[in-house]
Amino acid sequence: MAHASDLTHVVLAFDDNRLVGDLYGQFDQNLAEIERRLGVSAIARGNQVTIKGTHDACEQARGVLESLYAHLHQGQEIHAGDVDGAIRLALAAGQQLTLPTMETKSRFEPARIATRKKAVQARTAAQDAYVRAFDRSDLIFGIGPAGTGKTFLAVAYAAAMFERGQVDRIILSRPAVEAGERLGFLPGDMREKVDPYLRPIYDALYDMLPPERVERGLQSQAIEVAPLAFMRGRTLTNAVVLLDEAQNCTAMQMKMFLTRLGDNSKMIVTGDPTQVDLPPGQKSGLVDALDVLSGVPGIVSVHFTDADVVRHELVARIVRAYDDAGRQRLAEREARKSETGAAF
Repeated sequence: MAHASDLTHVVLAFDDNRLVGDLYGQFDQNLAEIERRLGVSAIARGNQVTIKGTHDACEQARGVLESLYAHLHQGQEIHAGDVDGAIRLALAAGQQLTLPTMETKSRFEPARIATRKKAVQARTAAQDAYVRAFDRSDLIFGIGPAGTGKTFLAVAYAAAMFERGQVDRIILSRPAVEAGERLGFLPGDMREKVDPYLRPIYDALYDMLPPERVERGLQSQAIEVAPLAFMRGRTLTNAVVLLDEAQNCTAMQMKMFLTRLGDNSKMIVTGDPTQVDLPPGQKSGLVDALDVLSGVPGIVSVHFTDADVVRHELVARIVRAYDDAGRQRLAEREARKSETGAAF
């Protein structure tokens, strides 16, 4: 508990009175969330907010409000997820982060990806490192559980690059484990055959680009959907190439895919090594690649945890519970092995 002598206060004033209602939220719910998460008191009077608490907590709250206000000032709406993201980034800003692309700053300026239809910004420290890695590396691995935004942010970046004319193509791929990569028995053309496996990527594309732009791109093959097995023998140039659910690749498939990288191209590989659907005893190509390529210059791997889940807060708890259960089962198996060895 902080002593009275440790407490301070900060007074913030916002120039545009039209924006303060959205900044504070309906019934001041955004301020209430900041109070709850950061342990401060935030009292609004007109366009001024008085924040009381420890020095560090007041500075974090200042950073959150200034970041959200800047968002509004740029013509963007703010939602509950934006408030949550700003708070997460403020909490992370003072920590000594070891992510390969994280920049230590006194106050976070979260990385953003913008298209004409929509702009998204990083909501966690790992997301910030991930988005910054897109510009700094040509091969990026995004590793972690569902709900951390690794696929959505990759698609957003691909859409932004495509819209600005920095690449000619977006190439989307995903292993079709359920069909054993043999898609011929499914009805329809190639796009219709792989649609069920790529629906999350399509959803993200339509979220970032106008529907007619997406449809034109699909028809002209500027936006290409290709099963992983169909990548062999190709060289992928002037493109952003995304491989999703990469934990379900074999080691040979992963090597084949990574060596397709051509000039002026980016490859983004996403997956969750804890959700491998390959037959028992077959090593995930994603896990193998992370081992083999560790330390190779020019390759960046960003690892997400349940703390980076940006869906419903229950998702983070679910991921955490499964991780804990997995560790418990592993510990029990190791204990049984030790007991069996001791018996001999």
